[in-house]
Amino acid sequence: MKKKLLIGVLLVIACLAYFILGGRKSSAPGNSSTPPNGQSSSSTTTPKDNFNKQTHPIDKAGSIWWIVSKVRPLEPLNYAPDDLVTPVVPLRANANSSEMRLREEPAAALRAMVADAKKAGISLILVSGYRSYQLQVSVYNGYVQQYGQAGADKQSARPGTSEHQTGLAADLGAANGKCELEQCFADTSEGHWIADNAYNYGFILRYVSGKDAVTGYEYEPWHVRYVGKDLSMEMHKENIQTLEEFFGVVPASQPY
Repeated sequence: MKKKLLIGVLLVIACLAYFILGGRKSSAPGNSSTPPNGQSSSSTTTPKDNFNKQTHPIDKAGSIWWIVSKVRPLEPLNYAPDDLVTPVVPLRANANSSEMRLREEPAAALRAMVADAKKAGISLILVSGYRSYQLQVSVYNGYVQQYGQAGADKQSARPGTSEHQTGLAADLGAANGKCELEQCFADTSEGHWIADNAYNYGFILRYVSGKDAVTGYEYEPWHVRYVGKDLSMEMHKENIQTLEEFFGVVPASQPY
């Protein structure tokens, strides 16, 4: 009986020794899966501030990063968003007008931006939003009649190449109508406020000064494009002004 008891005690002692020595070994330097600085290995190999340019496609219909321009026409040409709404903001035209609509996401962002601008004493209105392919034909032909085709191409997109058809672009203006759709809008208090604050709401100024060769259009301080806060704030942080430059799709030359 005593012999069995002694064997049992020895087995217990052996087990305790195994766990104690094993624990020390696993905690010894060089055996831990956690780096000395206390961070996990995944956090050291994937920086938190590494911006992912693949989050949304730039060439897919409906993507908020969809790049549409003279050299990147819409596909399909008759594309029409299925979530168009009238933003709850002051409008230039009747709410029933097709141009007084945007997609749901930019419409909500615009509502927040206009409301905050109002708190700062700035009164903004939506001058123009979504334009169907058919409306583009009418608008472009009107510019051609007024300025000739060369002049029209500097101010208006040819049908099928306009951001307005995506439902993500908006022309903004001052409630008093000052410098509406004119470059002098940049010098108004409304133009200054948009330039300084639009990125906080997911918008960028799409056609900036001095980038005609990149975007294909003259300076339009009233034209904003919704890309979402992640991208607008990243572009602001990196001081990159155009989608073409940010995504590395700058054309060698503009077609017209």
